Amino acid sequence: MAFSAWRGIAGIIHPTLRPGALEEFIRLLPEGIGVIPLFTNIRRGTRDEFLTMMSAYEEQIALLAEQGCDAIHPNGAPPFMVHGLAGEAKIVRDWEEKYKVPIFTAGQNHITALRALGVKSIVGASYFPGEINNTFAQYFRDAGFEVKCMEGIDVPFNKAQELSGEQVYAHIKKHFLRVGGADAIYMLGSGWRTLHIIQTLEDDLEVPVVHPVPARVWEFQKRLHVNEPRKGYGRLLESMPALP
Repeated sequence: MAFSAWRGIAGIIHPTLRPGALEEFIRLLPEGIGVIPLFTNIRRGTRDEFLTMMSAYEEQIALLAEQGCDAIHPNGAPPFMVHGLAGEAKIVRDWEEKYKVPIFTAGQNHITALRALGVKSIVGASYFPGEINNTFAQYFRDAGFEVKCMEGIDVPFNKAQELSGEQVYAHIKKHFLRVGGADAIYMLGSGWRTLHIIQTLEDDLEVPVVHPVPARVWEFQKRLHVNEPRKGYGRLLESMPALP
């Protein structure tokens, strides 16, 4: 069965059952874009778990392709970033060839957004503690960016949504100033509820912020040939630059 909506259908696969990001995504989308959301069930948020998830994602991609989605977004940056930039690209190419639908991952979306904004260097933040942040940083270095830092907050994976925006703001600002700034701030992960600090960070630190939720809204609009800017969620969604 295939479904339709008058401006297109967005298929999205969320990596966890955590509420929040899907609701934010739908609220920011223009009217007329339909959404078919599916989920995997990542529980621990660890490297070894991420490395096992591709078959679960593919099962959902096959289902979304059957429904006639115009583009499919397997969300969740870490499950793909742990395969490396080249490994992720091959996975996506193989899926696109098999299912005949445009597909873009979270990491690919973030790279595209940074390039659309003309960014060369980033200060990154995540809610993952420890060495996996080095993997995230290397992913962006392999894509050609200077990563001034990629600093995680030490919080349990299932508690990221409980971080306050003020905590996240302070964490990002501290490290941005420590390294002398960058062309942009990058926020890895959709688990935290931080849309409300994007504009404040941009105003205070005078650089754009790439946050996963506005970034995917922007790219879905561009892929579906829709152009409705939104104010208050950062430069990307307000200026709606072309896909590079």
